Amino acid sequence: MIFGGRSSEHEISIISAKSVYKNFPRGYEPVCIYITKEGKWKFVKNPWELEGEEFSFLPWEGRDMKERIDIYFPLLHGPFGEDGSLQGLLELAEVPYVGSGILGSALGMDKAFMKMAFEKEGLPVVNYRVIRKWEEVSLEELKREFSLPVFVKPANLGSSVGITKVKSWDELSGALQEAFSHDYKAVVEQGVEAREIECSVLGNEEPRASLPGEVIPYREFYDYRDKYIEGKTKFRIPVKLSPELEGRIREYAVRAFRAVEAWGFARVDFFLEGEKIYVNEINTIPGFTEISMFPKLWEVSGLPFPKLVEKLIELGFERWEKWRRKG
Repeated sequence: MIFGGRSSEHEISIISAKSVYKNFPRGYEPVCIYITKEGKWKFVKNPWELEGEEFSFLPWEGRDMKERIDIYFPLLHGPFGEDGSLQGLLELAEVPYVGSGILGSALGMDKAFMKMAFEKEGLPVVNYRVIRKWEEVSLEELKREFSLPVFVKPANLGSSVGITKVKSWDELSGALQEAFSHDYKAVVEQGVEAREIECSVLGNEEPRASLPGEVIPYREFYDYRDKYIEGKTKFRIPVKLSPELEGRIREYAVRAFRAVEAWGFARVDFFLEGEKIYVNEINTIPGFTEISMFPKLWEVSGLPFPKLVEKLIELGFERWEKWRRKG
């Protein structure tokens, strides 16, 4: 397992690693690699004991990692781990790993290009606008394009970090500054009065979707504080929907997975406005904490946490073998 990392989601990654470690299937011996906030790599005993000798992942000389480790399991959330950078390093090292490759990871992290991929696939998304830090966009232009409220998000970040719900146009400038403090690119999205539905996906060439679940935020939206600190949000797992709605959500989840060329696993998030479904985003390394929707949705779909981890490892090996045959 590789966890920690340089992003603002460092602590969440450690929590995910603890959950996966506790649920590791029998017959496997987890090796823990911890990346510090400064980007230093360490072999550690487990995700609770983070002291260890620092090392450089590459070059390989003088290291026996290729012999010690059969497959790598990235559990990093956000930039420098979920965005294709770590996946590129693993590809360069020619080692097998769990989850999406470079392209799927990059598209799954960048909300702007993610939405473009969804639109190309014909999936419904809310109205949005991409604004880069150096661009000048007039307030009047945005007023014509959107109605309040709107959400302002950093394009490349997860766990609701840096997101602002703008209910007055006077708040827009501060919201953009907050987003730009995390990324050079921000996404302005039309707010909708909708239910938040999530669906997990598992597989390679033939992905399948779990039963969907519903997030019922304690605050105005499911923000970082409620996700990982207060924990007052409630969940319906699975959520009761009409067979037609459930079928469409599961179909859209698989299509979103394929649209970004994901592999192995992901969680797809939706807005449900009456009977109208919008695809919000995909997470190619979703949270694996004890309260995270990804493992919980598979549990109610008949795949308990240890079996889920085992399946993810199998899918990683499967993709690796096919990739090697391609070469």
